[in-house]
Amino acid sequence: MQARICVVDGQGGGIGATFIKYLKAEFREKVELIALGTNAIATAQMLKAGANRGASGENAIFHTVNNVDCIVGTVSITWANAMLGELTPKMAEAVMSSPALKLLLPLAQEKAEIVGSSKEPLPHLVEEAVRRIKEVIKNV
Repeated sequence: MQARICVVDGQGGGIGATFIKYLKAEFREKVELIALGTNAIATAQMLKAGANRGASGENAIFHTVNNVDCIVGTVSITWANAMLGELTPKMAEAVMSSPALKLLLPLAQEKAEIVGSSKEPLPHLVEEAVRRIKEVIKNV
């Protein structure tokens, strides 16, 4: 059975697109990459980066995250009203209530800081997340 990885992003979709590129390079077609954007622009950027499928908005996120093996994104996908309000409380609840493993980058625009996290560049953080997904996928 093919593992399903969901990438959640908002605003311009740049972080999600970076995730998709790295995941696609590592797994090629061995996993299904699902782009879930808080808006259509974010979803379009992730699809352009190579996601297999994509959808936008609250209901798409609410419906999809319960049927994947892994959810990736920034820590702000777990915070109600993050991303300038694009991440709704229902979206945050859906992500955190999902039985899927969540791999979250310690990046946020909000006035919040994750103490103890390293201040690495985005590519280094994504590479570490991809390494962790490889470990988890073996067990799926």
